[in-house]
Order: sequence, then structure tokens, then C-alpha cells
Amino acid sequence: MLLKDKLAALAVVFIWGINFYFMKVGINEVSPMILGCLRYILVLLPALLFVRIPQVGWKWLLLYGFISNFSQFAFMFSAIATGMPTGLVALVVQSQAFFTVMIATFFLKEQAYWNQWLAILIASLGLGLIALGQQHSNVPLIGLLLVLSSAFSWACGNIVVKRIPSVHPIGLVVWGNLLTPLWFLLLAIQNTGWQGVMADWHNLSWKGFGAAAFLAYFATIIGYGLWTYLLTRYPAAKISPLSLWVPVISMIFAYLVLDEHLNSWQWLGSIVVMLGLLVHLFGLKLQHFLKYNSPFNS
Repeated sequence: MLLKDKLAALAVVFIWGINFYFMKVGINEVSPMILGCLRYILVLLPALLFVRIPQVGWKWLLLYGFISNFSQFAFMFSAIATGMPTGLVALVVQSQAFFTVMIATFFLKEQAYWNQWLAILIASLGLGLIALGQQHSNVPLIGLLLVLSSAFSWACGNIVVKRIPSVHPIGLVVWGNLLTPLWFLLLAIQNTGWQGVMADWHNLSWKGFGAAAFLAYFATIIGYGLWTYLLTRYPAAKISPLSLWVPVISMIFAYLVLDEHLNSWQWLGSIVVMLGLLVHLFGLKLQHFLKYNSPFNS
């Protein structure tokens, strides 16, 4: 990977690591669907005036927006609204890497290696421990299921990106979300009615608006723009694990700023999931090192 691409990946990791804090701030003021609606209104304005429409079929643009953005964050924001700790959300949603590998293997015929399958097994055990921890906490188990649904949506979005012909990343992020605010608004109306929607808008303060602006301009346009750029240059199975460092930043940030604490089952499950992520990321490198540095090879 080129140096500039490594720096791009580092930027994505940092932005996405702290963006869960801004999700929490926004959801403390308005409903999850209104936060999503505002986020993508800000993504579109004023970018629509300056970003060209990608030379891609509209079906691909709208499919990308619906799966990668509306579906993913409708589930994720709803999970945070249940009281799910943001650090735990940041960790569990990284199961998208495993979902991506499985989908890419079975549908795109990309090669998956032994360490990736082992990592999936280890992480599944960790998620089971986290689920057990949810039953011993004040956070409902539905929060964990919502995060896993978000992760699966993210993985499907990765596959959509891989199927789209070469496209300008920012153009895809902007024009692909042309209808995303509408989907959030319709779901908000269904959940709370029009009066609930108007009450949310009236309750929005500068703090909530600032959180939505960060999610729009940094986490979405810059973060997803760079993520899409990386996905179009490298195999999905190589890029998706890069996001595995996001929960490290997020959990530290959540502990220091939000004073979030996990119970022993959740910590144990988190450690096991991180072990799976490390096997996913470094398993082949360790095998290569042992193979060529073994004393039996001399």
C-alpha cells in the first residue's frame, strides 16, 4: 500500500473513532431518524452544487445510499438510542469485516485465507460473550442485534462499492445519498408522527446541529470518501480490516469523555473480538515470518 493510502486509512480510523461521541450527542437531543435526516441533508448541501454526478447508473448510486448509509445508520443510531455504550457499538460494528469477507468469498469469488475464517470463529465467540454481558446489564439485547444489523449493512455496502465501476469517491458519497434524507424522514414520521418530527426540529440546539455537521462533513464526506477510494484500489478483504482500529480509539474516547464502563462479560467478549480482529489482520504475516525464520529452514 502506498504511503498516501496508509495516511488516508489513518485519517479514516481517527475520524471514525471519535465520531461515535458525536452520534451520542446528537441522539441525546433528537430521535435517531431525525439525526440521520439532518446528517444527510448537510452531506448534500452545498456539495451538490460543486460535485459532479458520477458516470454511474442511478440504480447503483441509489443502492449504495440505501444500503451503505440509510440502512447502516438507521440500525446504528437506533442501537445507541437503546443505551448501547458507544465504545461497544464501535467494536461490534467492526464485524462488518467478517461479513465482508464471507460475502466477497461466496458472491465475488475473492479468495479468503485460513486466518480470516479462524478470526470469524474467534470473533463469533467474543460476540456471544458480549451478548451474555448484555443480559447482565441495563442495556437491552436488542441493542446488540441492531449493531450487528448495521455491520451487515456496511458489509453489503462494501460489496456494492466493489461492483460499481471506477467512480470518484466524493461524487459517490454525495450523489449516492440524494434520497437518503427522505428515507430517514419517512421512517421518522412512521415512528413518531409528524408532530414528533416537528418537536425534534424545535428541540435541536447548536450542540446537536454541530454533532450532525461533524457526522456529515467529516465522518461521511471525508471518511467515506477516503474509504471508497481505498476500496476501489485494493481487495475488499484487505481494506475492511483497516477499520478494526476504530474501536480502540472509540473505547478510549468513550471512557475519558462519556465515562462509559463495561461489565466483566462485555470486557471479556471485547478482548476476544479484538483477538479475532488481530488474527484477521496479522495471521498471514505471522505465518510468513515463522515459515522463513524457523531454525528448521537453515
